[in-house]
Amino acid sequence: MTGSKTLFIKTYGCQMNVYDSERMAEAMAAEGYRLTDAPEGADMVLLNTCHIREKAAEKVYSELGRIRKLAEAKRAVGGEMLVGVAGCVAQAEGEEMLRRSKLVDLVVGPQALHRLPDLARRARAGERGLVDTDFPEDDKFAAPRPKARRAPAAFLTVQEGCDKFCSFCVVPYTRGAEISRPAAPLIEEARDLAERGVVELTLLGQNVNAWRGAAPDGEGRWTLARLIRALAEIKGIERIRYTTSHPNDMDEDLIAAHGEEPKLMPYLHLPVQAGSDRVLKAMNRRHTAAAYLRLVERIRAARPDIALSGDFIVGFPGETEAEFEETLALVREARYAQAYSFRYSPRPGTPAAELPPVPADEAAERLQRLQALLGAQQAAFQQATVGRRLPVLLEKPGRETGQMVGRSPYLQAVHMQADAGMAGRIVEAEIVGAGPNSLAGRLAG
Repeated sequence: MTGSKTLFIKTYGCQMNVYDSERMAEAMAAEGYRLTDAPEGADMVLLNTCHIREKAAEKVYSELGRIRKLAEAKRAVGGEMLVGVAGCVAQAEGEEMLRRSKLVDLVVGPQALHRLPDLARRARAGERGLVDTDFPEDDKFAAPRPKARRAPAAFLTVQEGCDKFCSFCVVPYTRGAEISRPAAPLIEEARDLAERGVVELTLLGQNVNAWRGAAPDGEGRWTLARLIRALAEIKGIERIRYTTSHPNDMDEDLIAAHGEEPKLMPYLHLPVQAGSDRVLKAMNRRHTAAAYLRLVERIRAARPDIALSGDFIVGFPGETEAEFEETLALVREARYAQAYSFRYSPRPGTPAAELPPVPADEAAERLQRLQALLGAQQAAFQQATVGRRLPVLLEKPGRETGQMVGRSPYLQAVHMQADAGMAGRIVEAEIVGAGPNSLAGRLAG
């Protein structure tokens, strides 16, 4: 039966959803499903959704409209297409999703993804309208994983949920309270990934630096820095990253690790969201702009070459032009290697959704100005690497013949001529060119 049915998964949003999709694919493989890269003709289609971006739910319903035509085509030739929705939109919409789309056979929230095989079996047996958006006590990470070869870089979820309750964010409602996985199974999973060819690990969490997992001996709890140091001892693991962090959870132990642990890459995603203290307070961020900048100074003192990334929301309800200028001032002082910026859009059920919005044209104009500044900083950071020699982890073939794509320590994509058999190797590359989003390199020596 193994591989007798096909499964297509479309993953939206964050890296944690990518990790969850991998786990669901592995769980369904045990049920005889093999992954396919297109939904046409698939026996099961699964949308793993994200609720962070604007109009997230509507985009899912639009995608379901396209899938409906594929399901009808499958039925026309005597087949059946099972349709499921997972992730944060599934968690938020629940029964409403089934009411709005009769095509959907099952809905499963991010904390119940390990129950997907059972839901699929029941749906195949004729049950419809299945919903599991509980926060079960059983561990969704406990299911055994297949021993197939892996790509050189992999995600490892260490923490889920959020207790911060930023006024614009739905994560506490869709992912639940902060939960830290114990250190022992994380180390075991990392060893398993290393044995299957993984060289670089990215530790994931909604507030990953809030991780406080039970120590392997059961005596007390470890910090994220302690976990990183333990993972760095695993044979085969050469690079470690983590995302996403909250400034308030960046402790001295973790700052020190950036300067002391060579396998911890010099890249940090540290969202600030705004540069105005009044706006930050309205966002319930619980830090000030000055505190954030002091934190950046301490991190750079520990690791001077660190590449800083951030998130920004423009046009938050009540934001004035002067307050937006404070955000620009913070960006100039912080100096980002890259950043993500968005115009505020309300999320139903969040406190900020009830506030009067900034006019759309004003918010759009501010976003354009911010992105111009951030783009200039990113271009400067990219250009500064030209002429340097950097260790690059080669990951996969590029679009051109004989080309490989890898990552620099600063998470930059690097394109270079190299043999496909070198995938998984860290090579020294001379950087010979820089574009907005990638670098051109050649094998040194």
